[in-house]
Amino acid sequence: MSALQDKLKRTPRKPGVYLLKKNDSAILYIGKAKQLKNRLLSHFRSTGSDLRHQRLMSKVTDFEYIVTDTEVEALILESNLIKEHKPRYNVNLKDDKTYPYIRVTHEPFPRVFVTRKIIRDGSLYFGPYTDAGAVRKLMSAVQRIFPLRTCSRTITRETIAGGKHRVCLNYQIGRCRGPCEGRIPQEEYAWNVDQVVQFIKGKNRQLINNLKKRMNMLSGQKRYEEAAKVRDEIAAVMQFTNMQKVVDSVYSDRDIITIASESTISCCVVFYVREGRVVNRLHFYMDNREQNNAAYVLGGFLKQFYLHNDFLPKQIDIPFAVEDMDGIEAWLGQKRGGKVRLHIPVRGKKAGLMKMCTRNAELLLTEIMIQRKKLETRISKSVGILQQDLGLDKPPVRIEAFDISNIQGTDSVASLVVFENGRPRKSEYRKYKIKTVQGADDFQSMAEVLERRVERLQSENKPMPDLFMVDGGKGQVSAAFQVLKRHGLADQPLIGLAKRLEEVYLPGHKDPQTIPKSSPGLYLLCAVRDEAHRFAVTFHRQRRKKRTLSSVLDGVEGIGEKRRNKLLAAFGSVEKVAGAEESALARIVGSKQAALIKKALAQYTEADVSGTIQSREHNTKIQKQQILRRAE
Repeated sequence: MSALQDKLKRTPRKPGVYLLKKNDSAILYIGKAKQLKNRLLSHFRSTGSDLRHQRLMSKVTDFEYIVTDTEVEALILESNLIKEHKPRYNVNLKDDKTYPYIRVTHEPFPRVFVTRKIIRDGSLYFGPYTDAGAVRKLMSAVQRIFPLRTCSRTITRETIAGGKHRVCLNYQIGRCRGPCEGRIPQEEYAWNVDQVVQFIKGKNRQLINNLKKRMNMLSGQKRYEEAAKVRDEIAAVMQFTNMQKVVDSVYSDRDIITIASESTISCCVVFYVREGRVVNRLHFYMDNREQNNAAYVLGGFLKQFYLHNDFLPKQIDIPFAVEDMDGIEAWLGQKRGGKVRLHIPVRGKKAGLMKMCTRNAELLLTEIMIQRKKLETRISKSVGILQQDLGLDKPPVRIEAFDISNIQGTDSVASLVVFENGRPRKSEYRKYKIKTVQGADDFQSMAEVLERRVERLQSENKPMPDLFMVDGGKGQVSAAFQVLKRHGLADQPLIGLAKRLEEVYLPGHKDPQTIPKSSPGLYLLCAVRDEAHRFAVTFHRQRRKKRTLSSVLDGVEGIGEKRRNKLLAAFGSVEKVAGAEESALARIVGSKQAALIKKALAQYTEADVSGTIQSREHNTKIQKQQILRRAE
């Protein structure tokens, strides 16, 4: 912690973005600050009752920061970094990369089409749209009303002059004005594109006025056929406009954004109001596993939603105040090129409209929660087949599996892995150090671990799993069964899976049970067993390495308990001490002891290489076995 405190002292009092990290350098949280030092100090000194913040800070072992010139720059950088890294403790827009946008390309003769990929080359983007049907409907209207090109040709003045392209069928049927052959001036084509942009924005009243002026101009020049086409465009735009709901007699532009939240997910709904009409409704689901503060979630949504949105209204209605409202308003204003106001309606029609939007969000959230519960209750095919293979009374939806790992009885450990509905539940994995068994006795070690697990479940009044599974044959199963009998659980389903021939053993049966080698149920058991073995071996290796490294440090001349603790405080772990440069060690314990430490650790590393290679070979062998089973 002293290393972090030194780093905090060196942190500048400037605006910027900070990244909180854990041991493996994974990013846990990204935030922005007006003053980095003050904000980080508040994180590390906070002793409030916010359990989520306490859980976050208990995992933080390091941090980084990026200094910016202004707070608005920090907000933009924060939004981009969250979108890229998706940290666990930030609010994340779910599956935002799959939402479609409407793109107006940056070309001499622009195209308008739907895309899911954003390329910042000067093109305009509208969206994201959560309803693909609504996008298709809008694009169908654009292509029907406005004759823009849809081909991917590169059209420039040079290609037109050189006669490189010829008009296609779209020109013949009136869906394109033939820019590839220069049949429409670039200025006139650009005017048409501007009208399309107005149409997509929902600025239909202004668009109709522009089209009427053009129609009158063409009529005055006796260009009646062209005027008739513009008249038809006006009629089509008016027809499209009449289908939109009027919510405001004043021709105003604004976005209405509201939220409904549950413990792990939130639904944000956006209504686009353009010239007093609702032109679109979007909904997004936010992953807020570690945040249940609605104001924080809504603020995070505003940052992510408007990050790539190229059209901003003057006013955005929200149901309540969000964190850093002033900063968000400043950023949006800079992005728009004019003032943007975050407004909280409290009475009148606008407040009533906000309630309607909130009801929409609540209904959408209820719908996805129902879908989630259906998925949770749906039993996977492999679990159903495993029930038949083992003759169980009910499907083994929850499987708890154990494995023992040691080398000649030293550093003996055990693992518990949990599978629910055929999938690993890693948050419920557990590690055990064998306490009562001396030497390499897998039977008694298995009995000890199962005893501890059963007692824990009973003391917490939790149900037993649908199936206990041990790695091994008849001996391991017998030892585990005796534990269950002592606790009055003789009827608890229990099996053992032997490695050699993938044989399944049941309590009270001398011979293994026959399960077809091609059965999905057996594949599931093998996957559970292999995962338990992997988890046990990994824990055993970590414990052995830590013990050996500690003993190496204890054997270095001049390194006692005080200096060893000083090294651990500076570097965080024995592994990081081993990986540190000699010069870094010398700053803590002096050059003489640093040289001795590096020499001792080098000898240890060489001795440990063979064990690492063997472990990798073992993992490769398991992978090959899994591939062969799938091939069968």
